[in-house]
Amino acid sequence: MKPQKIVVALGGNALGKSVEEQKALVAKTAVPIVDLIEAGCDVIVAHGNGPQVGMIRLAFEKSSDQPVPFAECGAMSQGYIGYHLQNALRNELVRRGLSKAVGTVVTQVEVDEQDPAFADPSKPIGSFYSEAEAEQLRKANPDWVMKEDAGRGWRRVVPSPKPVDIVEKELISDLVKAGHLVIATGGGGIPVVRREGKLVGVDAVIDKDFASAKLAELVQADKLIILTAVEKVAINFGKPEEKGLGRETVSAMEAYAAEGMFAKGSMLPKVQAAISFVKSGKGHEALITSLEKAKEGMEGKTGTTIVEG
Repeated sequence: MKPQKIVVALGGNALGKSVEEQKALVAKTAVPIVDLIEAGCDVIVAHGNGPQVGMIRLAFEKSSDQPVPFAECGAMSQGYIGYHLQNALRNELVRRGLSKAVGTVVTQVEVDEQDPAFADPSKPIGSFYSEAEAEQLRKANPDWVMKEDAGRGWRRVVPSPKPVDIVEKELISDLVKAGHLVIATGGGGIPVVRREGKLVGVDAVIDKDFASAKLAELVQADKLIILTAVEKVAINFGKPEEKGLGRETVSAMEAYAAEGMFAKGSMLPKVQAAISFVKSGKGHEALITSLEKAKEGMEGKTGTTIVEG
């Protein structure tokens, strides 16, 4: 029987905000991922990079007058997080007597330069500044957009366009076919656009769940698993009538989304990404659950599974 091909998208709770914290967390993160491999699945791991890329940018801001482009910071975060993940995954595989090579693919994700997101940057990145400092930065960097962030200070904001292609998709597919465990599209991927036939990095942030869904679609995965801080997606969240969702159809989840049941800054993008993958191919399923419940979710015992219909 052909093994199931699964893309696992790790949330921020699976990673750390410092080197030592991340090493400790990814050792735990490796366990449910290797559970899937031990069950006979082919796995591709995707992950976020919010705190990590911020840490990298801050280090460069403090040590140099020349800001490092966001695409390069994203590439550095893919290597840094990928190293910790592949080390932890390999150690867990060896502990269980499983033989599988683990590697990280520094991944470029193509976006459309005409995406409306480029006209309305909305994703905050980097440090907080006073209004006066923000104005100085805006004058020194005319292409920067600075916005006030929820009363906490001013920050630079960049576009968050939708992914349209994964540049290294064939390489990732070949590695999986060869039986390897691949880590890819870290932090939503390095955003690139096509200009005169060439790929060019741009200052943007691609949502890692949308990038994971696009990756799952392009490598013809059977299932997308989005791991987050909660066991199930809920409707009426925080209210007396709160209800965790189990097995739901695309149409039902779209109706809940239209009713405003999912928070824009947290659960809504995960639900939208899951729906986009399910709709991209016959038989596709998506699971949203917590890292700790990944195995039970795969067995249909918990989590929110989204299917066709």
